[in-house]
Amino acid sequence: MTTYTPRLASLPYDVFANPAASILLPIALGTTVGFGSQPKDTERTHLQIRQPPLRPPARVFGPAWTVLYGLMGYAAHRAVVAASSRSPAPSVTPDLLRALYATQLGLNLLWMPLFFGLRRPALALADLAALLGLNGYLARLYFAVDDVAAWCQLPYLAWLGFAAYLNAGVGHLNGWDISDAALEKRTP
Repeated sequence: MTTYTPRLASLPYDVFANPAASILLPIALGTTVGFGSQPKDTERTHLQIRQPPLRPPARVFGPAWTVLYGLMGYAAHRAVVAASSRSPAPSVTPDLLRALYATQLGLNLLWMPLFFGLRRPALALADLAALLGLNGYLARLYFAVDDVAAWCQLPYLAWLGFAAYLNAGVGHLNGWDISDAALEKRTP
């Protein structure tokens, strides 16, 4: 019996074959999106919005995401290479893993523009919900081909859960409106 895997947009195999490229790609893309969202404006917005309890200081997010992007890239490298060299689970193909990884990376990179650029916490939360589901599935697939890859994915899943809590808390506490106009009304 053959399994049909649709051709989805994905990253080239060579990115995953090279551990350094696999690790550095999400770090570079995340850094680019972070700096592209005008950090001073992001920091100002972060300070103006009502925040839920347990919110870490803004300076924690950059280093945390750098580590998580590195782990995510390393996990993808291990899983794709393992699925290519030995197929312990025939339904887990390198093409499928590459496509799902590229999709989740795109969703990840979309969050900051949705939240801080468009100031749409509800859309950003929907993005996080999709990210959580997709990465839960990806971790499950990783366990089928490489345990280390799956374990490297789990801190990212935990952080996404925490990010969803923070996003939902900000949305709720700010009436789901963090536009400049709404923030100006709240400033004494």
